[in-house]
Amino acid sequence: MSKSYFINKVLATTVVGSYPVVKGSGLKSLFDPLHAAVETAVADQIGAGIDIISDGQVRGDMIGAFTAQLPGVKGQEVTGKIQPAAGPITAADTKYAISKAPKVKGIITGPSTLAHGLHLNTPMYRNKEELALDLAAALIVEAKSLESAGVTLLQIDEPILSTGIADLAIGKQAVEMITASVRIPTCMHVCGNLGNVLDEILKFNVNVLDFEFSKNQANLDILSRRDLAGRMLGYGCVDSSSEEVETVHEIKKRIEKGVEYFDPKILLIDPDCGMRMRSRESAYWKLKNMCDAAKEVRIAL
Repeated sequence: MSKSYFINKVLATTVVGSYPVVKGSGLKSLFDPLHAAVETAVADQIGAGIDIISDGQVRGDMIGAFTAQLPGVKGQEVTGKIQPAAGPITAADTKYAISKAPKVKGIITGPSTLAHGLHLNTPMYRNKEELALDLAAALIVEAKSLESAGVTLLQIDEPILSTGIADLAIGKQAVEMITASVRIPTCMHVCGNLGNVLDEILKFNVNVLDFEFSKNQANLDILSRRDLAGRMLGYGCVDSSSEEVETVHEIKKRIEKGVEYFDPKILLIDPDCGMRMRSRESAYWKLKNMCDAAKEVRIAL
C-alpha cells in the first residue's frame, strides 16, 4: 500500500471534520466544558460506521480555534510576529479519538484561510501573503504533534482557495511547508466551485484532494477531465449545508456517479464540508446513511 492508499478498503468513509457541539453536564464538565462534546462526536462517528473519524473539532470555529493559541494574534487582529503555539492545539482531543477508533485524521485550518480570517494591525506584515507563510511555519509544530499522536492522515482545510481571493502560488508554498514537514499522508480540503482554480489546486503536493460534489455537481464534470496523478479523492456526496437528511438511495446514486468517473479504489466517501452547523440528529443520520450507501455500492462492485 503506497502512502496515497493508506486505507485498504474500497469506498472507505470519512468526515471533513467538524461535528455539532453537544455539551455535557456534571462535575467533569466544570473542568472541561467541551470534553463531553468530543466524546459525543467521536461516539456518533463510530456509531454511524465512519472508517476514518475526526475529533469533531468542537472547540470553536476553524479560524479562532487555531489563532487564539498563536502568539502574535489577539482576537482577530495580528499584532506582532506569528509564533508557534506554546503547546499542541488539537492533539489532546485527537488522542482521545485515537483511543476509541483505529483510524483518525488530524485537521489543521490552512495558512491562507487563517490569514484571510485575520486583520493586519502591525507593520510586521505588508500583506496576507507574508502572513500566510509565517502561519504555515507556526502550524508545522501542530502538524508534527498530530503525527506523533498517531493520526492516519493529516488534513489541511483551505476553503478560501476556491474564492479567488487568496494568492494560489503562496497558498501552495504555505501548504507544502506543512506537508513536507511530516511523513504521514496528507489531504487538502477545498469546498466551493473549483471552476476557476482547479488546475492550480491540482499542482499542490498532497496525497488526497477533498472537494464537494453534492452541492457542486459541476466539480465532478471538470475534475473528470483532469488527471489526479495517482492521488486519492475525498468525494463529498452529502450536503452539509442543509438539515434535510438525504436517503441512502439518494446518496448511493451520487456515489455511483463518482464511480462512473473514477476508480472506486481512489475514492474516500465523505460529506461536502463540516457538520458543525447541523443538529446532532441531522449530522448523525447524514453520516449513517452515507456509510450505508457506500456499503451498498461496495457490495455491488
